[in-house]
Amino acid sequence: MKHIGTKEYVTERLILRPFTEDDAEAVFNNWASDDEVTKYLTWPTHSSLDESRGYVNYCIQQYSTPSRYQWGIELKSTHELIGNISVVSSIEELECMELGWVIGRAYWGNGYMPEASMKVLEVLFDEVGANCVYAGHDVNNPKSGRVMQKIGMKFEGVLRQFGKNNQGIVDVARYSIVKSERSDKH
Repeated sequence: MKHIGTKEYVTERLILRPFTEDDAEAVFNNWASDDEVTKYLTWPTHSSLDESRGYVNYCIQQYSTPSRYQWGIELKSTHELIGNISVVSSIEELECMELGWVIGRAYWGNGYMPEASMKVLEVLFDEVGANCVYAGHDVNNPKSGRVMQKIGMKFEGVLRQFGKNNQGIVDVARYSIVKSERSDKH
């Protein structure tokens, strides 16, 4: 793969961009402090703005490594930061990358995450050279699975007791898409 780092991309309604230090308050207010949003995530709900600041600074430090991808999701219309999408792991020898995402509850159900994810898939396949992109979700969080289905990922199966999140050790539904299956080829 040819890693390019986190660059800015624009979709119809969104701007996918690197985080800046000024984003901590939006991260905290729009998703990281909401127990309902973090219920199925692998990191705990932020109880202070300092925790969100620490997260944003961690993301910024990662930008010096071209194989790290961590986008903030911003609404074009209001410039409000509403979520985050990232490559959470990579298997270089298989040219395979795992996606993870989170979006604020006020923005659920608007198709923002499929829109952001489709752009990220395009970048990972067409610019980075990934062969496979996969994602997983707690089986008790089917809405995340709907995003995976909407972006063309295929259900592979359930990995029993394979994940750990804020609910404990959980079964994980796994989805993937390989380069040859993409319907949005150029």
